[in-house]
Amino acid sequence: MSIRAVVWDVDDTLFDYTTADREGMRAHLVAEGLMAGYGTPEQALDRWREVTDGQWARFSAGEVTFEGQRRDRVRVFLDRPELTDAEAEEWFRRYIGHYEAAWAVFPDVVPVLDALAASHRHAVLSNSSLTVQDHKLRVLGLHHRFETILCAAELGVSKPDAAAFLAACEALALPPHEVAYVGDHPEIDGRGAADAGLLSVWIDRRGGTAAVEPPSGRHRIVTLAELPAILGPDTRFGARSTFG
Repeated sequence: MSIRAVVWDVDDTLFDYTTADREGMRAHLVAEGLMAGYGTPEQALDRWREVTDGQWARFSAGEVTFEGQRRDRVRVFLDRPELTDAEAEEWFRRYIGHYEAAWAVFPDVVPVLDALAASHRHAVLSNSSLTVQDHKLRVLGLHHRFETILCAAELGVSKPDAAAFLAACEALALPPHEVAYVGDHPEIDGRGAADAGLLSVWIDRRGGTAAVEPPSGRHRIVTLAELPAILGPDTRFGARSTFG
């Protein structure tokens, strides 16, 4: 059965989140006069990501709202539990200003979306909120490319839960075996999509695991130029992945 639609992850798949995250945090801590307290920008970012992962786990478990986990990220990162909601929100707002200034899509994104525009339908499934990703895709000039944008905060379920992937298929009114999912995380995206019955494509942006074969049911690519060849003979654009 041919693949009729592609569902996309956003961060570090379409959008260069890692670079924006690093540069945004560096600029923000400099502006706030806080860099000295975290050593290097890399150390600060490692701490921010550690805190983010912990708070996101709480959100995924239903222990806190999406907005609440953002405020708590600030409190834990700054080690200032006494911050009011308004103070934490204002600090986060200032950080977002620096973060957004560094936003960019990867250079292989627009060419592959153009190549697949006539042959496949497109949607987004993200472990974020619609408010965040809708705004991001508009700023990046990609919003009009997608029929629907689904996010964990509104769905009430997050990847790798099969229900999240199946919700995207349902939104497209397609069975899972006619849908491909492209994401950057080998487990959250790659395993989750494969387990849900979708064609799973892991985009390994770092290219640091070339010797690792992806588990059964998953494809590994290092550039989106490889994607059309995986989707089928009618959408060839670049060489077929040697890791499929």
